[in-house]
Amino acid sequence: MIFIVVKFETKPEWTDRWPELVRPFTEATRAEPGNLWFEWSRSLDNPAEYVLVEGFRDGDAGHAHVNSDHFKLAMRELPQALTATPKIISQTIDASDWSAMGEMAVE
Repeated sequence: MIFIVVKFETKPEWTDRWPELVRPFTEATRAEPGNLWFEWSRSLDNPAEYVLVEGFRDGDAGHAHVNSDHFKLAMRELPQALTATPKIISQTIDASDWSAMGEMAVE
């Protein structure tokens, strides 16, 4: 699986509108056959920062994603709302889904 985390720092005038801006990109990515998840969160420490956690089945799914029309469109549209180039961690890991946390159990 390819596991990706990306941090996006938004301009003040775009911070509250970010979910609206990324909605078409999000919906199209979630519909990709190789996408496992595509989830947005907002930082508690910096409300202008959005964090995207993505999972793709394998390298082929990742390749299809970055070559899709909706990805290319997002790469053209999103920079207008950002203060800097997004920061990313992208790793191929031996997993296919989230695992239960070993240090805690909720019953």
